[in-house]
Amino acid sequence: MGLSRFLLLGLLALRASAQDPAAGAAEDDVQSSTQSPPNALAVKISTSFPASEIFGVKLINGRPTTALLSITNSEPAPVSVVFVGGSLWLPNAPTLGQEPRIVRNLTTTKYDNVEIPAGEEESVTYAFKMDLQPQELLLNLAVVVRDGEGGVHTLQAFNETVAVVEPDTSIFDPQM
Repeated sequence: MGLSRFLLLGLLALRASAQDPAAGAAEDDVQSSTQSPPNALAVKISTSFPASEIFGVKLINGRPTTALLSITNSEPAPVSVVFVGGSLWLPNAPTLGQEPRIVRNLTTTKYDNVEIPAGEEESVTYAFKMDLQPQELLLNLAVVVRDGEGGVHTLQAFNETVAVVEPDTSIFDPQM
């Protein structure tokens, strides 16, 4: 229960750092790489979406979206992945002078046995599904890791604009 609250607090803290749209990478990038500040944990997270298109990440309503998180541990001691979670935000609220608004919290996935030895890389998957109106939103993914001394750290894994779209339809679809 306490770690769930810590994850929520960590996601809210990441929201504050996600407010500057100029600080993010290009919106059309399908892959994101984030590194911690120098005084934090020496862990690098690279996030990709295997099913994405060349035009960027699209979240298809009613279908699971899978993110592949490659976590590189540059610490002298092993780290453990505890949780991965995320949220969807309105992308242009700060530029319009509005308070940032969360649209939807995503599923939090707990990882029990993912330990990354010092100097190694490990990949974990994070899947989520939602049903929203088609629009562009800011997808913010965070990873909670535990260091070798038991300290818990929240690291940003992805923070870019994505498109929410409806699934393709066909005239052969019996639901039409």
